[in-house]
Amino acid sequence: MAGLNDAQLDRYARHIVLREIGGGGQARLLAAHVVVVGAGGIGSPAIQYLAAAGVGRLTIIDDDAVDRSNLQRQTLFTEADLGAPKAGRAAAAAIRLNPDVRPTPLSTRIDADNAAELIAGADVVLDGCDNFATRLAVADATHLARIPLVSAAVTQFDGQLGVYRGWEPGKPCYACVVGDAPERPGTSCAEVGVLGAMAGVMGSMAALEAIRAIVPFGEDMAGRLLIADALTMRFRTLLVPKDPGCRHCG
Repeated sequence: MAGLNDAQLDRYARHIVLREIGGGGQARLLAAHVVVVGAGGIGSPAIQYLAAAGVGRLTIIDDDAVDRSNLQRQTLFTEADLGAPKAGRAAAAAIRLNPDVRPTPLSTRIDADNAAELIAGADVVLDGCDNFATRLAVADATHLARIPLVSAAVTQFDGQLGVYRGWEPGKPCYACVVGDAPERPGTSCAEVGVLGAMAGVMGSMAALEAIRAIVPFGEDMAGRLLIADALTMRFRTLLVPKDPGCRHCG
């Protein structure tokens, strides 16, 4: 079926029986390339589910090393990984989860100067980084390359998720939503905290949207923004218009 071997037919059986995915969709996942920016609270569960889903190529970009304070939410890592590069340890974990996956760890910081090169050839980019400068650099690069961007963020008990294809008529880019978004002091997870399980929720949902970008099913989040509040257990979906004055995509 669609070039899948017997072991793959067994491994991905629960995908294959889904009418919206099937053998053809699973084959597309195995041939796909996803770039994950950040292997932290969002990236950890996203990488786990992308690997388990059989995404064939994963490029994992993170210039940080594993710290003990990460372990409360960054579920790819253990005490044995302390001090090691996150990208490399995340890649090793992905291979342990699924030998079909070919991960490429990049222990470098992605920025406006190298973003275009680092995301080249991707089918979708999943951004779970922790600062606006990187998010905007990634957003601009994906927009210029016309690569769908899945962007997720979490702080304290709150999370948000969006999909951006700003080159399409009426669809906003990331900057349409946040503007130029300068860094705001006192908002990092180290300063205000974050509920570990909330990072898991948003990272898993980001993986879902990345899979949907490869094998379309249902309605994706392009043009909408999901806001999650764990304190009240409320999820809201907001319509996000394109900003005609956006200097990034206008």
